[in-house]
Amino acid sequence: MKVSNPFLPPDAAAIAVPLTECRACPRLVAWRERQAGLVPPRFAPWVDEHGFWGKPVPAFGDCDAWLAVVGLAPAAQGANRTGRMFTGDHSGEFLWAALHRAGLANRPRSDHRGDGLALDGVLITAPLRCAPPANRPTGGELGRCRAYLRADLAACRRLRVVLALGRVAHAAVLRLLREQGSAPAPMPAFRHAAVHELSGGVRLVDSYHVSQQNTFTGRLTPAMFDDIVRACRLARR
Repeated sequence: MKVSNPFLPPDAAAIAVPLTECRACPRLVAWRERQAGLVPPRFAPWVDEHGFWGKPVPAFGDCDAWLAVVGLAPAAQGANRTGRMFTGDHSGEFLWAALHRAGLANRPRSDHRGDGLALDGVLITAPLRCAPPANRPTGGELGRCRAYLRADLAACRRLRVVLALGRVAHAAVLRLLREQGSAPAPMPAFRHAAVHELSGGVRLVDSYHVSQQNTFTGRLTPAMFDDIVRACRLARR
């Protein structure tokens, strides 16, 4: 079966503002920049050495990715501080360790943008690029950020699998397809470990998010997430 990227827009739509210059959401701009003055003491030496990012966070990984991992948003003192997806917080420690075990990352940990972390066949992106208060974006904020997610997924020339970390990521991926009339019918509901067929032969795999709320409580264990990564490999064409 021939596989084609279903996230390519029918007409190429230019993004008006480069991601790292975006200030479209006043609430998020104020919150992300405020965090630079709220750095916990344990991170103060790190910030003294590397600085505080405090801007929208770009995607990270392999531009020829077959697997796109879609998270939620930067953590206020995680990616919002470091400037790289899933870098500098417990969620990232869990994710990088799993990708390293699977041979998809060259390092099991990541602390800053220049630490040499590289991914093989994987792109990390998110539907929201600025840290939201209480990790709760509004619908309007997700809508204003949607073009950046579409651009990331469309740029994956060998895309075969999209891994949605949580319900928000699952809904954001399907919303992109619905907007261009290529969403599956009926629309699949989020369910951990479910595999959904998308147009073009690409598959959507669902997982609980790698947040502390899930990994510290045992709702998502390393063994469970290893199974998810294996499911992504099996879903690959």
